[in-house]
Amino acid sequence: MAFSNFKTVSEVLKEYQVTYNEANFITEAPFDISDYFREDLETVMREGVVNNSEFAICENLIYPVIKEVWKCYSRKFTLWSHQSFNYDEKLSGYPEYILARRSPLGKVVFDKPYFILVEAKQDDFAGGWAQCLAEMIAAQRLNNEYPITIFGIVSNGDRWQFGKLEREIFTRNITFYTIQELDKLFAVVNFIFHQCQLQLDNLVTV
Repeated sequence: MAFSNFKTVSEVLKEYQVTYNEANFITEAPFDISDYFREDLETVMREGVVNNSEFAICENLIYPVIKEVWKCYSRKFTLWSHQSFNYDEKLSGYPEYILARRSPLGKVVFDKPYFILVEAKQDDFAGGWAQCLAEMIAAQRLNNEYPITIFGIVSNGDRWQFGKLEREIFTRNITFYTIQELDKLFAVVNFIFHQCQLQLDNLVTV
């Protein structure tokens, strides 16, 4: 699991000669959250043990949000969980979640392009972004015939941070979002998914 060998973003930037930038690139795209989802999440957060491990964070707080948005895009994308992801011996491992193009061969085929990579961490955002950026670089290199923007998400379940990799420039969104402001969080995740859909549509028409 070589992604986890990277502990700081600086390590990754130096290793792969990527330039670091900070800017607010996100435009919120409102998403209609069902009452059932709100009530279910509220119950889980009130009564459940939701952040005692990275697995718990994934299952209780991250996956439900991403899955709810993904359902609106599921005809074009497959959402993979803990899928083996390998470029070489340094860029390999198991990201928490990967959004990939839905293969024409069926949903069980792991197909390019890879658009979003998600990393869950228990408050270690430095380590989380180091791993996530390494995963984004792997996706970029595996997509070498498709010049697309790769998006990354790092979350501890409560706080969500977003970034993007465009060629040799990695941009962290300055503003972070929290699950306490659910409508804003969903609007951001929906924006990211919509950007992926626009890129995929452009690839199809080229």
